[in-house]
Amino acid sequence: MKENKYDDKTFFDKYSQMDRSVKGLAGAGEWHALKKMLPSFEGKRVLDLGCGFGWHCAYAAGHGAAAVVGIDISENMLARARRENASEKITYLCMPIEDAEFPPASFDVVLSSLAFHYVESFGDICTRVHRMLAPHGAFVFSVEHPVFTAQGTEDWYYDENGNILHWPVDSYFTEGKRDANFLGEQVLKYHRTLTTYVNTLLETGFLLTGLVEPEPDREMLGIPGMKDELRRPMMLLVSARKK
Repeated sequence: MKENKYDDKTFFDKYSQMDRSVKGLAGAGEWHALKKMLPSFEGKRVLDLGCGFGWHCAYAAGHGAAAVVGIDISENMLARARRENASEKITYLCMPIEDAEFPPASFDVVLSSLAFHYVESFGDICTRVHRMLAPHGAFVFSVEHPVFTAQGTEDWYYDENGNILHWPVDSYFTEGKRDANFLGEQVLKYHRTLTTYVNTLLETGFLLTGLVEPEPDREMLGIPGMKDELRRPMMLLVSARKK
C-alpha cells in the first residue's frame, strides 16, 4: 500500500509547523549524529528516497555532489522543496519509493530520512538500492526505532494527571502494519525488528558500516518535551556499503 498522507491538507499543515519542518536540518534532533555517518559527497551522484522538503538534497549539493535526485510521493513536499531547496544540481521527481527504478550503478550514494517505516517491504528497497548503487556505493538511512514502532500507537502511557509514566513496547516480534497516531492523525506505518533491518542489509549484499541509536542534540534539550526523548530510542540510523 502506498499511502500519501502528506498531500492531505490537514496533516500537511500540521507537519509543516513542526520544528524540523521550519528549521530544516538544524531542527532535526538526530542530525548531529546522522551527518557524521555521511560519506564525502564530492563529485558523487546522489539519490534521496523520500526527500520531503529537500533538506538532505540541498546539503549534498552544497557539499560537492555532482548531481542529486530527490524522489517523494507527495506533491506538497516537492513543491516546497523546489521553492526552498532548489539547485541546478538537484532534480525532484514525484513517485513512491517503491517505484524508484534507475539503471544499474546510477548512483554513488543513496540516502533516506525517516521514510522506510512507511514502506511495506524493506527487502525490496534494499534490492533496488543495491542495484542502483555503483560498486562500494554508500547507503545511509534513518527510520523510526523498532522500540518506537512496536506497540503501534506511538505514544506514552500517562497517569490520571497526564504525567508520563513510561513508553509501551508490545508485540515487538510481530512485524507488519501499525496504525500510528502522528500529529493527531491516523497514519499507516510498518514495524520491523532491529534484526530484520540489519540482516536484510547483509542478505542483499551490503556491508554494515555504522549503527546509531541517537540521543537528541544536547543543545536542543531546552525544547519542550525533548528531554523525554532520552527515555527511549526514537530513531535508528544505519550506514552500509555495497560489496
